[in-house]
Amino acid sequence: MIPNSVEDEKMTLDELLEQFDELLDGGIKIPGKKTLVDVEKLRAVVDEIRLNIPAEIKQAKGIVADRADIITNAKREADGIIRNAEERAKAMVAQEEIVKLSQAKAAEIIAGAQTKSREMRKAAQDFVDDIMRRADEGLTANLGEVRKTRAALKQQIPTAKEQ
Repeated sequence: MIPNSVEDEKMTLDELLEQFDELLDGGIKIPGKKTLVDVEKLRAVVDEIRLNIPAEIKQAKGIVADRADIITNAKREADGIIRNAEERAKAMVAQEEIVKLSQAKAAEIIAGAQTKSREMRKAAQDFVDDIMRRADEGLTANLGEVRKTRAALKQQIPTAKEQ
């Protein structure tokens, strides 16, 4: 189903490529593996694809910014945990046995906080890397499809000599 105007609603690149395929499939078949298509509709879809590519790149940049926020928040939380652990260690004063126990506990808390901080940073980086990988794969696949379709379209348009 192809709307009268490609701008009737905001579409994703996948939807626009699907529309592009529908235009090619719906064209009039002529001998020699050629198809006549409505050039205006095809151009409208290509123009809309061109307009959507920057939006998807902007979305990928937003994901990168979110990654930085996640890492910053994880570092801030880890620093807070470490600061709290250090403050608790300093606050513990008493007999020699209590001081030794508190120092050991503080070291354990700091080590745990540093471990948790590393794990949180790693998890955040892995999460963002996965999102970026999927966005990269999606954009690469979409770009490949656009290039294939353009190449196929160029092969289907008769040159002045053939007419």
